[in-house]
Amino acid sequence: MELVGVLLASLIASLLINNVLLSKVLGVCSFLGVSKKIENVFGMSAAVILVMLASTAITYPIYFYILKPLNIVFLETIAFILVIASVVQLLELVIKKFSPGLYRGLGVFLPLITTNCAVLGIALGVASGGEAVNFLDAMVITLGSALGYSLVLIAFSAIRIKLDSQDVPRAFKGLPIAFITAALMSLAFLGFAGLI
Repeated sequence: MELVGVLLASLIASLLINNVLLSKVLGVCSFLGVSKKIENVFGMSAAVILVMLASTAITYPIYFYILKPLNIVFLETIAFILVIASVVQLLELVIKKFSPGLYRGLGVFLPLITTNCAVLGIALGVASGGEAVNFLDAMVITLGSALGYSLVLIAFSAIRIKLDSQDVPRAFKGLPIAFITAALMSLAFLGFAGLI
C-alpha cells in the first residue's frame, strides 16, 4: 500500500507541481505552435503521451543496462535522441496511415516531437537525472509529465481560442497575449507546490 502512495505522489508531483511546460519550461515551441486549433491539441497531446512513455520505456533500460555498465554514459544524449527519433518516425507513419486529417493538421509539429525538449528532458531526467527510483517510478513520472503537458496544452488552447474572439488591445493580439496567458497559468500552477 505504501508503494501505491509513493507512486501516486510521484504522479501528482510530475503532473501539477513539476509540470514540464509551466515549471520546467520544456516543450514551449509546440505549446505555442499547436494551440491555435483544439483538434490539433488533442492529437498532439496523444502523440506526446505515446512518445514520452515509449521513449522512457526504451531509454531507461538502455541507460542502466548498457550505457552505465559499459561506462559510456557520455553517449546518453545521442542514444536517447536516436530512440526518440525512431519512436516519432513510427508514430508519424501510423498517424499518416490511419488519420490523414490529423497528420495534415499537426503538420511540421509532429516530426518536431523528435526535437521537443520536453520528451528528451523527461527521458534524461528519469534515467540519469535521478528523478526516478526504479523503472516503475520512471514510468509513473513520465506518465504524469505527459498528462501534465496535455492538461496545460488543452487548457491553454481553450483560453487562446476564447481570447481570439475577445476584444484584446491590438498591441496584445496574437503572441503577446499568449505569453501573458502562459505566465498567468504558470503562476496558478505554482499554487500546487504545497500539495506534497
